[in-house]
Amino acid sequence: MGGWSSKELETRASPETSVLGTASETASETASLGTTIHLESTNLHKKTNAFAHRTSNYISEELIVRRGEPFSMDLTFNRPPQSSDNLKITISSASINIELPVTIPNPSNAVPWSASSTLKVNTLTVTINSPLNAVIGCYTMALSFSNGRSTSSASLGKLYMLFNPWAKGDAVYMENEAEKKEYVLNETGIIFFGSASTIRTRPWDFAQFQEKILDITLKILDHSTEHRRDAKKDMKLRNDPSYVGRMLSGMINSQDDNGVLEGNWSSDYSGGVRPTKWNGSKDILTQWADNGSVRYGQCWVFAGVLCTVLRCLGIPARVVTNYSSAHDTDENLVIDRYFDEDGVESDETSDSIWNFHVWVEACFARFDIGPPYDGWQVLDATPQEPSEGLYRLGPCSVNAIKEGDVDLPYDAPFVYAEMNADVIDWVLSSDGTKKKIKSNTRTVGKFTSTKAINSDERVDITNNYKYAEGTSKERESFKKAQSKLSGSGLRRGTIPFAASSTEAAPTLNFSGNFTSSSDIEIGQDVTFSLNLKNTSTNEMSLQVNLTASAIVYTNATVSDLLTNAQSVKLGPNEETSIPYNVPYAEYGNVITPDKMIKAVSMCEDEKGRKLLVETVILLKDPTIMMKILDQAHLNKPLSVEIAFTNPTAEEVHNCVLIVEGSGLVKDKIIIEEPLLSKNQRSVSKVDIVPYQPGKRCLFVDFSCDSVSDVKGSLTIDVAPN
Repeated sequence: MGGWSSKELETRASPETSVLGTASETASETASLGTTIHLESTNLHKKTNAFAHRTSNYISEELIVRRGEPFSMDLTFNRPPQSSDNLKITISSASINIELPVTIPNPSNAVPWSASSTLKVNTLTVTINSPLNAVIGCYTMALSFSNGRSTSSASLGKLYMLFNPWAKGDAVYMENEAEKKEYVLNETGIIFFGSASTIRTRPWDFAQFQEKILDITLKILDHSTEHRRDAKKDMKLRNDPSYVGRMLSGMINSQDDNGVLEGNWSSDYSGGVRPTKWNGSKDILTQWADNGSVRYGQCWVFAGVLCTVLRCLGIPARVVTNYSSAHDTDENLVIDRYFDEDGVESDETSDSIWNFHVWVEACFARFDIGPPYDGWQVLDATPQEPSEGLYRLGPCSVNAIKEGDVDLPYDAPFVYAEMNADVIDWVLSSDGTKKKIKSNTRTVGKFTSTKAINSDERVDITNNYKYAEGTSKERESFKKAQSKLSGSGLRRGTIPFAASSTEAAPTLNFSGNFTSSSDIEIGQDVTFSLNLKNTSTNEMSLQVNLTASAIVYTNATVSDLLTNAQSVKLGPNEETSIPYNVPYAEYGNVITPDKMIKAVSMCEDEKGRKLLVETVILLKDPTIMMKILDQAHLNKPLSVEIAFTNPTAEEVHNCVLIVEGSGLVKDKIIIEEPLLSKNQRSVSKVDIVPYQPGKRCLFVDFSCDSVSDVKGSLTIDVAPN
């Protein structure tokens, strides 16, 4: 392969007319001698093209460009080429073949997939124009030439074509430069988790530009059911981000097609990796490429990996967390929850409300349903319900959800319910009868969150999905959604709309709520209070039953920690507070990596009227302290100090510290420490060698036999040499 200095590159990019005239005369003289033409060297100008196409961050030796943007290469021959040589560049993939005759000199009007050229002595600078709707993927490039007596060809290497958010007219075009930097070029991010009452963050390493990730992303598409069914049809549809996003949402989970991640919500993660252990997408994707489906993932892991592969292909994407997120299995837009008389939830229906759920939004035009529905689209790789026979979700227009247009593709009824289903609570009596105790239109879809542009702050985007709760516009949208679903054939379920809401919930003259600290650290006793108030002018007696349980984030119970029953007397308008305590000794061995405890109280007055009160307590991780001991420079050793304190009043064993981060650590560092005494502080010094400049994020995960997956992160600004 030939190479040129930067000065020579500038000269070859701007050929002069007088030089072309000389080359033409030389071509005539050479042709008269009958010399057979052959290619001596190729320069794909990978660095120059990568800079122009904003693909310099990809760690790859191949040419990576974005569609709709011209790219150039230098072809040097043994003699100046001429039109009679019939130069032709072929760009092909497994199912696509594009032949581009190279005209000499440059034509005035380029057409889609055209090749033009300028000539200087024996070197032809060829500029290739790809259309704004070109199929994305990996191509091979070859040059053929014939002078009538013989035909020859030569390989020009590989070409990776990506979507282009910088090109107006591309379906993924974004006007705002800051948005493109965040949603396409940023390799690190923040994923929100917790509950509606306690919002927390965890860092995530998307790593979309790291070595092999682009090849792995394309391999994922090639393993899809659609590609195996009809490869040619699938390849031709890869010009549409809507199609590509839908395929990836199905392939990131392994439910149907040996996709990337196997989900697990059981709290038993033997045979795999706890979902909370992952710090980013790179390990997951490389493990899948080497060994097949990876164990295990949950919603934020699916979302993190899906965001990686979308950004890798040039589709703007961001991770979104929805709190109090409904899973409406029968799609009647109502979540029916059933409790026994003690407040323990039954499995009467499979509807549920997760403390949080994480999906991805990708931004592109929806040519299939029209401009009103362009922009952010929901894509969800978590395998919850099948869509057209496969576990995938989207793209679903966020605008469509807000307006109640649930008859539009794809999976809008499910997404609408996640954001805006009504909730009805029932009590199941021992004789089998059920009684409605509460109806709420505002429980579901709260604090829908995503990372801010150029900062780690939280941006609330709930209003993108629905009108403000309690407004007439919100109820109009809900009724519109019900109307569109009624009898439309879109629903999976058989329960009729509003059938469960005909019975009125009882009117109560007492109220209740839980209070607790948001700073209870794992290792400490968990204290909380149930606050009750008599809102009448009469005395009353209440029977109060309480259960506290360790749960996973979907609200499924893992282990009961505390049960308590007592009678409470309240005078007119009197308030009281009942304290509860769950010692660390009671929950330490059963708490899940989600570190959540749920308290539910069923309160009943003398007339049998019931009040359900519930809360989720999210335990706080201890803090990992991190600092660099010197200025960070590219390809130079850097020491990082990491400090962690055992938060428990007992010895902890099998301590493991994992350090990783794109651009900073090529192979993750694992430090083992057999034992930490009670409240002991551990300080580790780690040496890393940054291999990419700019702002990079170092990720740390600490685990031991009593405390799992404590996260820490540190932004490091790596100076170029």
